[in-house]
Amino acid sequence: MMAGNRGYQLFAGFIIMVVISNYQYAFTLFTDSLQEEFLVAYSSIAIIYTLFLTFQTWPNPISGYLIDRFGLRKLLSIGALLIGLGWVLCCFAPSVAYLYVFYGGFCGIGAGMLYIGCQGNAVKWFPDRRGLATGLTAAGFGGGAALTIIPVSISLGSLGWRETFLVFGIAQGVIALAMALTMKAPPAGWKPQGWDEKKVAKRVSVSKKNFTWHETLRRPEFWLLYFMFALTVTGGLMITGNMRALANDFGVSGYSLFGVEIVALASTVTAVSNAAARIGWGGISDRLGRENTMAISFGLEAVVLFVASTSVSRDPVLFIAIMAIAILCWGQVYSLYSASVGDIFGAKYATVNYGMLYTSKGIASWLAGFGAAAIASTFESWVPMLHIVAVMNLFAALLAILVVKKVVKRRISAEG
Repeated sequence: MMAGNRGYQLFAGFIIMVVISNYQYAFTLFTDSLQEEFLVAYSSIAIIYTLFLTFQTWPNPISGYLIDRFGLRKLLSIGALLIGLGWVLCCFAPSVAYLYVFYGGFCGIGAGMLYIGCQGNAVKWFPDRRGLATGLTAAGFGGGAALTIIPVSISLGSLGWRETFLVFGIAQGVIALAMALTMKAPPAGWKPQGWDEKKVAKRVSVSKKNFTWHETLRRPEFWLLYFMFALTVTGGLMITGNMRALANDFGVSGYSLFGVEIVALASTVTAVSNAAARIGWGGISDRLGRENTMAISFGLEAVVLFVASTSVSRDPVLFIAIMAIAILCWGQVYSLYSASVGDIFGAKYATVNYGMLYTSKGIASWLAGFGAAAIASTFESWVPMLHIVAVMNLFAALLAILVVKKVVKRRISAEG
């Protein structure tokens, strides 16, 4: 009964997302300890983050295909085992190169399987409220770290980075596996009771056809979304993965507020705003339309990033506030794009189709992680990177409202 209840499926997917959120959003807490342990440049540590994001995204088309082929539960269970094993093995790493494999490879592939499976399942179970459902699911990933950032920070201070990897790796793997074993996709042709497709179509352009992965790859609107995803995902990845480096650059890293170290507190607050962004903007897009919501939120992100580059020096409170607002205008990328894929290309193959789109995040990760660290090192400041990602967001906002909206509407209208 539980497995056939779409409310429970949304809940189980949310819990899995909470569990895997640390792998991306708590990474910044480990950077100083790892740099001190292995005596390498910060850019070498940033490669761990970049590799995690790469392996979390690039194998996703294969993961999506395997989920549709062999079943959601089996693939999610494998993903749960990989994320638990990855952090446990990190505990025993004798050099930073091992972390590239354990954190970047094992955890990245496992987290990608879990992420794409949960998002695809939300698209299929909630055709009537796709933006809200994908937003709630993605909120677990974006906001889940708010529950654990401070405990991880405390653990790092008392146990050290190796034991922290061990304890949290076991706990996260067990919880993810327990939820994965209860996950199930809806039956073929399933629709929610009382759902009126015509009402949804008045607000959101919804395809009458289910596009296979190879049909999707031939559509120009897919590649427009792919390019836009790379543009808009970069800024938030850069902030969350390099929070400590940004705090150092703006002269606030030595501060504590309410007894909590500034980076841990900023990461916790931004995790909350990240969750709010995914739910709030996802729900708004069900009413305003995906492309209109993209244009508004991406445009606001550009403004906030420009403000951030000039306003936060040596003010810890302002630093936290600006970072939180920036993430509030960024986190929705994970609900808007996944919902758009279900709308534009149909729900039947949404898992593999979104998996293909999600690989764009892997491309962006090289600029947000290693690339951003290298550019900041060259200019001895993170301000140029803030300017770069602000321009990228502004360009994506214009593409959404001036190009994508027209292309999608014209194609779906032609479907009859």
